[in-house]
Amino acid sequence: MADLTWRPAPRSRLTAASPPRSPKWRLLPSAIVLGVVALVVLVVPLFAELNEQYVDLAIANQPPSAAHLFGTDELGRDVLLRCVYALRVSLTVGVVAAVISAVAGTAVGALAGSIGGWFDRILMRVVDAIASVPHLLLGIVIVAILRPSLSAVIISIALTHWLTAARIVRSEVLSLRTRPFIDAAIVGGASRTQVLTRHLLPNVAPQVLLATTLMVPHAVWHETALSFLGLGLPPHAASIGNMINDAQRSLLIGGWWMSLAPGLLLIITTLAVSGLSGVWRDRLNPKRRTELTW
Repeated sequence: MADLTWRPAPRSRLTAASPPRSPKWRLLPSAIVLGVVALVVLVVPLFAELNEQYVDLAIANQPPSAAHLFGTDELGRDVLLRCVYALRVSLTVGVVAAVISAVAGTAVGALAGSIGGWFDRILMRVVDAIASVPHLLLGIVIVAILRPSLSAVIISIALTHWLTAARIVRSEVLSLRTRPFIDAAIVGGASRTQVLTRHLLPNVAPQVLLATTLMVPHAVWHETALSFLGLGLPPHAASIGNMINDAQRSLLIGGWWMSLAPGLLLIITTLAVSGLSGVWRDRLNPKRRTELTW
């Protein structure tokens, strides 16, 4: 006689919805890389016997060795030490420019979303007009007007990267304006300023922080491109873009290490920052993560 007892059907590995994997393990590699980079940037200059501008033509164009781990450039300067100072400059520019961009974009987006109407339309058309111009081209124009310097690079990056934050904040504010707690605050007598500062901005803060973190790698690459084109820091200053630009001549004589070292440091650092941003984005938007495990 057949067994008619009900049993649950076996769950397929493709259809079973397993809990999403915790992003903590994804956070670890990026955190380790950034920790090592921060340690090197802060510690190496303290124990260096010479500065990054020390010239010794007797040891020019030497390949990597125990004395000079990343070799020396055409003027006999230690490539590792120059990479450390260059990375410090690039990260400083990236963080400062990203923070300024986030503040400006948050102000524009919050005003456009909270006021609405013709004011919102005008601001968004201004944003669209600026976004239609390539960032690098607009940055070159701004630096050329202000004259190449560290402050000019920061200003040019900030003025060309606030658009993303403005659009994100405006979208979040428009969504929050329809929530019941905003209506309750208005009925309770809260002014438009109080609604904006006490209810809207605190709720968009995580998205603003995420946008700021995502802007840091873009700002670092922007600074590198400007320096590579000769519109960033002075040619003698330690900058990733300056080092890669100087290394072009050395490639003809086999000096591969002069461009490889700064290029690798730039890629590894920006990928680590992007990795942290990706984990944070997944935590803010868990639905974006896949629910299937193989």
